Amino acid sequence: MSISPTVQQCLNNSGIKYEIVRHPHSHSSSETAETAHIPGDHLAKTIVLEDEQGYVAAVVPSTHHLRLAKLRAQTGRRLALAKESDIRETFKDCEVGAIPPMCTAYGMMTLMDESLASAPDIYFEAGDHETLVHLQTGEFMRLMEQAEKTRFSHRPQSIGH
Repeated sequence: MSISPTVQQCLNNSGIKYEIVRHPHSHSSSETAETAHIPGDHLAKTIVLEDEQGYVAAVVPSTHHLRLAKLRAQTGRRLALAKESDIRETFKDCEVGAIPPMCTAYGMMTLMDESLASAPDIYFEAGDHETLVHLQTGEFMRLMEQAEKTRFSHRPQSIGH
């Protein structure tokens, strides 16, 4: 599949400098980071939530866990994880589970965890499970300028440390 047309158009319209990184097919964000040989905290993962008002995208480092209660309190919404089968229609040009972070391009409210701003560079799914977009953090922040930035994730503690 490669890069989705929506992602390609969004990147080109923004004038963002980026590179495409190919990697072996992966089934999870941790596997993507491993197969692409990149730090997991540099990989932006998109989680789609929903409530009676519609969908919301939450973008976090792949090494982090979403704090749903904190996000609910911040937004005043009763958000829950959306079913992948329900969002296929919205992300027609993406494979299931390979949703890019610029969900405003798909007409969706997008929230970005501020912790992503501390990574020197960012990678994210380009719309399939074998292609990443890689850009400098400043370019990523430009790309995500319409997203609301806040803190709603945490990095779990390692066992035995």
